[in-house]
Amino acid sequence: MDTDIVHPKGSHIEWNESFYFSFYDKVNDICAFMRIGLKPNKPLKNMFCFFMLPDGSYIGLKEDDKYENDILSAKNLTFHKIHPEKKWNLKFDGKLLNFSNKQPVKVSFNLDFESLNKIFDYRECVSGFKEKISQSVASEHLEQFGKATGELKVGDNQYKISGLGERDHSWGTRDWNAPKMWIWLTCQFSDEAALNVTKLTVSEGEVDAGFVHIGGENLPIMKATIDTKYNQDGSPNSFKMELLDKKGKIHKVDARIIKNVKLPFTSGDGTKQSIMHETLTEYSMDGKIGYGIAEYLIRDY
Repeated sequence: MDTDIVHPKGSHIEWNESFYFSFYDKVNDICAFMRIGLKPNKPLKNMFCFFMLPDGSYIGLKEDDKYENDILSAKNLTFHKIHPEKKWNLKFDGKLLNFSNKQPVKVSFNLDFESLNKIFDYRECVSGFKEKISQSVASEHLEQFGKATGELKVGDNQYKISGLGERDHSWGTRDWNAPKMWIWLTCQFSDEAALNVTKLTVSEGEVDAGFVHIGGENLPIMKATIDTKYNQDGSPNSFKMELLDKKGKIHKVDARIIKNVKLPFTSGDGTKQSIMHETLTEYSMDGKIGYGIAEYLIRDY
């Protein structure tokens, strides 16, 4: 069955279909994350596309586009499915803002993202009451790690990209300001080892989900204990985790944030705002070192 489709839309104003990709090229020290979200009842397409660069700066764009169809294209960013659950092509040709000097910079890329594991459905971790309390944050949720390869041009600089990363596909009601907090973590240690963790905190309780991929198998996470240290400005600095998988094994993880991009999300009525910290993070687990995204969405009210 092809899960890489745009599903029939729901009736809620915040109904959303979201496709997200990220990767880290360690050789070039370039981390990217990008998303296209369809909100047909608004009607809008949400998009963001960001690169954390070797000099410590970052460039990016976060804007809405008009919704006219279900094509995954918004503001010069396009995601094209080549093979369901196996391979996607990611393209951009336009300008991103350099947040250091507030100047636009010409950027283009043509990247292929190829999967390295079987796609993982959060329903392997979440059901019943936990499914019910996660309804406001896109309860249908798929994850997969893989490798991004291709060409990137930033201004006059050209890069040949090769980096491990993650892709995320979710659909359902998505209200960015509904949760008290969510933590979404992804790390790739190698082509054979990776992890993905979500901890969603809402007024009714917490939902843990995700997987540890070891030995060619996705092991569902049944409980995630995360102890985070924060900077004075409220941004995450480092964290320790214990992950209990479905086989009863506990995986201990240490992580430190290397770079951070902060994205604001304002509620539809303009009265509430949450800050999403999208960070490049170094992880250590069972003697292995890996890299990925640590995403913290924190209420700013």
